Amino acid sequence: MESIAYDLRQMQRTPLADEHVAALRAAGTERVYPKGAIVVRQGEPITCFTFVEEGEIEVVDAYTDERAVPSTLGPGQYVGEISFLSGGVSTLRMRAACDTRVIEVERQKMLTLMAQIPEMSDIIIGVFAARRRRQLDQGDSSLRLIGEEASADIRRIAMFASRNRVPYQSLPLGSAEARATAGSCGIDTDRPAVIFGKDHVVTDPTPHRIARLLGLNLDFSVDERVDVLIVGGGPAGVAAAVYAGAEGLRALVVEDIAVGGQAGTSSRIENYMGFPTGISGADLVWRGEVQAMKFGTRFSMPHRVTGLEVMEDGCFCATFDNGQSIRCAAVVVATGVQYRRLPIDRLEALEGKGVYYAATEIEARYCRDTEVVIIGGGNSAGQAAMYLSRVAKCVHVVVRGPSLAASMSDYLLSRLDADPRIAIHLNSAVTRLIGEDRLEGLEMTNRETGAVRHIPSSALFIMVGAAPNTEWLSGLVELDSNGFVRTGSTCGDADSPYATSQPGIFAVGDVRAGSVKRVASAVGEGSVVISKVWEHVRSTG
Repeated sequence: MESIAYDLRQMQRTPLADEHVAALRAAGTERVYPKGAIVVRQGEPITCFTFVEEGEIEVVDAYTDERAVPSTLGPGQYVGEISFLSGGVSTLRMRAACDTRVIEVERQKMLTLMAQIPEMSDIIIGVFAARRRRQLDQGDSSLRLIGEEASADIRRIAMFASRNRVPYQSLPLGSAEARATAGSCGIDTDRPAVIFGKDHVVTDPTPHRIARLLGLNLDFSVDERVDVLIVGGGPAGVAAAVYAGAEGLRALVVEDIAVGGQAGTSSRIENYMGFPTGISGADLVWRGEVQAMKFGTRFSMPHRVTGLEVMEDGCFCATFDNGQSIRCAAVVVATGVQYRRLPIDRLEALEGKGVYYAATEIEARYCRDTEVVIIGGGNSAGQAAMYLSRVAKCVHVVVRGPSLAASMSDYLLSRLDADPRIAIHLNSAVTRLIGEDRLEGLEMTNRETGAVRHIPSSALFIMVGAAPNTEWLSGLVELDSNGFVRTGSTCGDADSPYATSQPGIFAVGDVRAGSVKRVASAVGEGSVVISKVWEHVRSTG
C-alpha cells in the first residue's frame, strides 16, 4: 500500500517538459494572484488550464477556509482535475498561498494544444487521473454527505457519486465533524444533508440535482446535432465512444445511472486480457471514459432516452426524460441489460434499504460482520460473493437450479467452494422478506423438500435474469421475443452484424440478440461498430 501511495504522489506531480511550457506560454496569458486570492471555486466550471510559474497554490477546506491538504502546487506544477476534459466543475477550492504568477490557457485552446502534442496530453491526463484517484481514496472533496447510514435518500446520492467516481466525504449523523459541517452552513445539526461547500446546501437531493451541480448533466440546445448518439455507458458504449472520438466523430454518450453500466458494479474481473491480477469493472470502464474524453467525446448523465424519432432528412431526434432533445446522424444502442425484479412481497419497498442490485464499496459498508444473501448463479453473483466475503460474517448464495456449472466460470466456482465464509444453496429461493423500514431478515425455501430456513440479514443482493433496456425502441427496430435487438442477418442486413432493421441505428453489447454476455465481447463490439457508423454518417452528409 505504501508503494501505491508513493506512486500516486509521484504521478500527481509529473512535470511538463520545457517545450510543453513554451507552448503554454504561447497559447495562454499571464496573470498574478495576490496572496489569499481564490484561484478556483468549488462548483464553478473549469474554464482554463492554470500553470504555476512563481508562487504557491493550496487546497482550501470549503467549510473552514483553512488549508485542507498538506502539500501545495509550486512552480512547474499546474491546477486541475479530470473533469477539465469534459467541461465539468471543480470539486475543490484553491487559493494563492502567497503572491503567485501563473499562465492561464483557455480550456478549448488547451484541449487543442493537447491534441497537437500527445506527449504533453499523456502527462496531464495521467496527473489528473492520479489526483482523482487520490481524492476518491481520501474523500478529498467539498461534497459532503451527512447521515448516509440513516437516510435512504443520502445513500442513493452516495451510490450515484461512488459509481460515477465523484469524490465525497461521508459523515455519520451526530458525529463531531458532521455537527461542525452543518453548523458552518447554518442548518440543523441532527438531520441528514447533502452539502457542497458551506454556501450550498442541496435541498431535496436527487441524482439529477447532484449531476447538475457537478456539471455531469449537460444541457442541449434545440438545434444541436452530433454525428453519433451512444445510448448506454457500459463497456460496449464506452468502447464505441473511444473509437468514435478517435475517428473524429462528434459523439455524445448518455447514461441513465452511471458510466460503467452493470459491469461497473463488478468488484473484480479476472478474465479480461491484460489484467492478470484482475481489475474492477468501475476502474476498467473509467479508464475508457477518460480515454474517450481525451478524443473529444462528451458524456452526460443521468439521462434516459424516452423516445427516438426518424426525421425527414433521415437523421434522428432523441428525447430525454427531462424533456430535452438532440439530433444525431446515427445511434448506437448499448443499453445493456438490468437484473430482473423477483416476485417477492415488499421487495420494491425495501430497495435501497437492505435490498440491492450491485455489490460495490458502498453496499459493502452495510455488510460488515453480518450475514449476506445473494440470489443468482452467474459470474456477477460469484464475483459479488467473493468480494463481500471479505467483510461479511457469512455469504449465502441462493441458486434456483441444481448446479452452478452451466452459468458460472469454473475459476469462480472453485473459489466459492473453497471459501469457508460462502455457503451455496442449490434448488432454493428467497420467499419472504422481514423488516418494516429496512431489511432485518429473510426466509429461504428449499424447492425440493419445502424446508424453510430463517436467515438474519440486513443485505440482500439480487443478481438474476437479464431484462434488456429497449422499451424506447419498440416499433422502430426489430426486437426478438425477449426484447433484445435483432441485428445483422437476423433482421435482413448482411453488411454489418451490428446494424438493426432501421438504417443508421446500430446495437452492440448485451442488448443485442445473440451477443455473448461478457465484458470483453462488449468492448469488441463497441470498437468494431464505429467503422459502419462512420460510413453511415459520411453517406448522410
